Amino acid sequence: MSAPAQRSRLRRDVPMAPRTTWRVGGAAERLFSPRTLEELQAFLASGEAVEPLLWVGHGSNLLVRDGGVGGTVICTRGGPKALERLADDRVRAEAGVSSARVARFCAEQGLAGAEFLAGIPGAIGGALAMNAGAYGAELADILAAVEVIDRRGAVRTADPAEFAFSYRHSRLPEGEWFVAAHLRLEPGDPEAIRERTDELLDHRGRTQPVNLANAGSVFRNPPGDHAARLIEAAGLKGTRLGGAEVSERHANFIVNRGQASAADIEGLIRLVQERVAEDAGVTLEPEVRIVGREP
Repeated sequence: MSAPAQRSRLRRDVPMAPRTTWRVGGAAERLFSPRTLEELQAFLASGEAVEPLLWVGHGSNLLVRDGGVGGTVICTRGGPKALERLADDRVRAEAGVSSARVARFCAEQGLAGAEFLAGIPGAIGGALAMNAGAYGAELADILAAVEVIDRRGAVRTADPAEFAFSYRHSRLPEGEWFVAAHLRLEPGDPEAIRERTDELLDHRGRTQPVNLANAGSVFRNPPGDHAARLIEAAGLKGTRLGGAEVSERHANFIVNRGQASAADIEGLIRLVQERVAEDAGVTLEPEVRIVGREP
């Protein structure tokens, strides 16, 4: 990528609200949107990426505070998003590909094991970072390899064991970021796989507030229990703070009713934590990442 083209993709003071699924948050000091992995490599190699770096995919599982974020945001929503079948049982998906698109692609290819991705909002890069999961499965279950990039733009392929994937967590070394996943799947009947994928999409639509802006599950499930059960038992469904509300459909979702600020959502997260701690003696840990500055 030429220097002028690179500069044209690097913008300043860019609103983050349209780039998060909660539709809230202040501006990024600088934002770079690569279309391909090669553009991302060239940008990092140029030294234009200054500290700190925040990587954002589709903006789910993320709360950007109203004061915005300093440094450089690398937004992979528009790419890199190559998606290809590598072998009989392997699929490679780059960071900017949505989890739902990967599920559909695998179903079309007659490959089983990725159906659960249909129920996960966001893209593969974020799903790798948090080892996203749904319906009793998680991404680490089907990982054959991962690709990571460093600050110099160098990409390497690595064994997933290096990153100690666990429940909603991965151990990524400082200065490296996930840019692709290699999935190991099982050949199967395409029609049966499509039906299972459609069932999970239908279940998501019936049980989650997909019609309102949200960031997916807000809290991690504590050992042996479910965050949604604890929140509902504390009588918090429908609780509002400003424009933010604990979803009536699924208690582990906080929705933006249309006029919420990031402060409303963060305040409601704290309120839920306090009430559940009082009611059940359990401290809920946020699954969402909270970044940025206060106004």
